[in-house]
This record gives sequence, C-alpha cells and structure tokens, in this order.
Amino acid sequence: MAGLRPRSVLAVVLPLLLSAASDAARCSSSAQGSSLVRNISELPQDNYGREGLSHITVAGSFMHGMKEIEVWLQTFSPGTHTPIHRHSCEEIFVVLKGSGSLYLASDSHGMYPGTPQEFSLFSNSTFHIPINDAHQVWNTNEHEDLQFLVIISRPPVKVFIYEDWFMPHTAAKLKYPYYWDEECLKASRKDEL
Repeated sequence: MAGLRPRSVLAVVLPLLLSAASDAARCSSSAQGSSLVRNISELPQDNYGREGLSHITVAGSFMHGMKEIEVWLQTFSPGTHTPIHRHSCEEIFVVLKGSGSLYLASDSHGMYPGTPQEFSLFSNSTFHIPINDAHQVWNTNEHEDLQFLVIISRPPVKVFIYEDWFMPHTAAKLKYPYYWDEECLKASRKDEL
C-alpha cells in the first residue's frame, strides 16, 4: 500500500464498513438491538428494479426472524402490476387506498392457470389467495396509487412466475429468494469450512 495516505485509505474503507454494518443490521433476525416498536416510514423501502413499485418488509423472516408469517406494505403507481405468479403459501391483502383488479386462476391442478377471473379491488377491501393459485394484481386507477398490506404464511416466499395465463405450471420460473429477501439471505449464509 505504498503511496496511499492513511486518510485516503480511510475514505475508501470506512464507507464499505458502514455499508456492511448497515446490511447486517437491516438483515438481523436477532431481537437484541432492534426495537420492538418500529416506525414504518423508517424501514427500508425499495422498488427492486420494478418501476412503479414500493415495497417495505414490515415484519419478515430474514429481516426480523419471523417463522410463521410475513407482512409487507406495497404501493403500486397507476398502471403497474405484479407478474402472474403463484406460491405455496396463503396470502391475505388489505387494501389501504386506491383501486384496481385482482386476476385469479384457481385451477392449480390443471396443466396451466387458464383464463383468470377478475375481481374489483377498492379501499378498505380485503381478499385472500389460496395456496398455489396463480394470480396478478393491477392498479387500474389512472390517478391514484394502490396500496395494501400483504400477509403471507410460511415465509420466506418461493414464487413461480408465468409469462402468460397459458404457460404450463411446469414451465413457470422459480424466483427464490424473492427480490426483497436476496440481500438478507446472502448475509445469513455462512461458509461451513
């Protein structure tokens, strides 16, 4: 390290150390040092590369050590939607504001999801998605965000993504860990050697 000044090394190393400490704190499943009561507006928020999405894990398996359920706060801007997907957990939505549509194909035992049923979503409505039923949520409101709380069972979620409603179940692509769990799963993996 000849030629490097201590101050310049510190300027490079300190941000890396702070970032690693921040990631570890964000992904800590230990109750020690984390507050039992948290301000949602201070929790990490990201769109995970999906324009129009805002996702906050309010209580998660990797982030908070939850074993049986996970809670998310999600906001979709006008015209945005989830991919067509299914997962082997139950899912409950509580619509906080906005309106939109739920598309649900309940034939998880057929070759592919098939033509979905459309259900209208509105503020103060709630709905649940049965295990392995393919579904998609759209914000169809042109002027207002669609925001909901999502509660899932059996975290962390393993998601199977479809290109369309007639893609065979066996061709759906597994996404695990899901986008918001990736960072914490990497932080929790340890080399056993």
